[in-house]
Amino acid sequence: YPATFFHLGTYFRKPVRMHVVEGGAAREILYDPAYFDMPADSIARKLPQGAGFAGFRFQEARDDARYDWRKNDWVAFLGASYFRAIGELHQYGGSARGVAIDSALGGTPEEFPDFTDFYIDAAEAADGVKVQAALDGPSVAGAYSFDLRRGKGVVTEIDAALFLRKDVERLGLAPLTSMYWFSETRKPEGIDWRPEVHDSDGLSLWTGAGERLWRPLNDPAKVDVSAFVDEDPRGFGLMQRDRLFDHYQDGVNYERRPSMWVEPLGKWGKGAVELIEIPTDDEINDNVVALWRPAAPAKAGDAHRFGYRLHWLAANPFPDPLARCVATRVGRGGQPGQPRPAGVRKIVVEFLGGPLASVPFGVKPEAVLTASRGTFAQTLVEAVPDDVPGHWRAEFDVVVEGDAPVELRCFLRAEDKPLTETWTWRYHPF
Repeated sequence: YPATFFHLGTYFRKPVRMHVVEGGAAREILYDPAYFDMPADSIARKLPQGAGFAGFRFQEARDDARYDWRKNDWVAFLGASYFRAIGELHQYGGSARGVAIDSALGGTPEEFPDFTDFYIDAAEAADGVKVQAALDGPSVAGAYSFDLRRGKGVVTEIDAALFLRKDVERLGLAPLTSMYWFSETRKPEGIDWRPEVHDSDGLSLWTGAGERLWRPLNDPAKVDVSAFVDEDPRGFGLMQRDRLFDHYQDGVNYERRPSMWVEPLGKWGKGAVELIEIPTDDEINDNVVALWRPAAPAKAGDAHRFGYRLHWLAANPFPDPLARCVATRVGRGGQPGQPRPAGVRKIVVEFLGGPLASVPFGVKPEAVLTASRGTFAQTLVEAVPDDVPGHWRAEFDVVVEGDAPVELRCFLRAEDKPLTETWTWRYHPF
């Protein structure tokens, strides 16, 4: 798995030191412009010897069938503490970070610590490589070990130690970041020619108590933070479930973007998975963040040691035997042909697979609905008439007053047994 380096440039101006580890000793890899192909008049030629690199990436093995000289890297570390990998569909998408410091606090600017030094182990394993990194920022210092394995997709096993120099209001561990602009749920008129644009379409959670949750993403009017309180979570991730090209119609391969799943190693204790959604008006912005926030306040002098596996795949590495949510749709409430009442929205939630595929003839699942405020009307559960086994939908009107957000939950059951994961969504009346 050859390593190649990123050059310093307009968007990546901080030099990062690279080292190779051989025989238990590390030696630095010094920058030399001869390592790069560049035009004769490139301004990069004016950088001094030893200026440093912006980051690095691993390429496919030359004797691997997946090797393609035009597009052959499978993991990259570039910018602050960001890193990303391709999934099993051979496409980059969302990114991960070493740590998140004070994301989306409003008056407090977010801090972006840097991976300042990388140590690449020259001894490759059969399916991957090992990298260690030093992290540094005004509020935190850290050390990271990455075991990067190239299989069906990419699995990154991370062992991290963090030491706080200052109090941190929002400490985010195992942070993931992605882009969501619009989908079938809601699309402003004339905003774009494509039906959907997103790297991820939902947050998936597997709680410590064993419940499976699905939270479709929003592009909110203002920064929105949701917290899912938990203890010893089994996992969470920003997932791309919609895999149909026709739903995107774009050659940038949104249908192939990886799903990112965090698998905690050991007990993480009490805290919350937080979902941060930031308004965007274009696809160039990573406007969605998911992270684990420990319940205890993050104080100067604290130390955190934690480990997790980060899976970059097409789907959840621990599939739920229950049916999963595949679409959320929103429209006007009321009945066709009748005056549509103000403040009423119809929501349609589609589920697919699992025990829904074997519901006996004549048995209709029941929708279990809850809302933080408001009432439900016009509730209906029916099989989607597309001849796909196990494809059902729950339709319901939400009747609310005012513009305060509403927390909604829905799942299907039969004979008091759940048939689906739990759909949960923050509805912003409009």
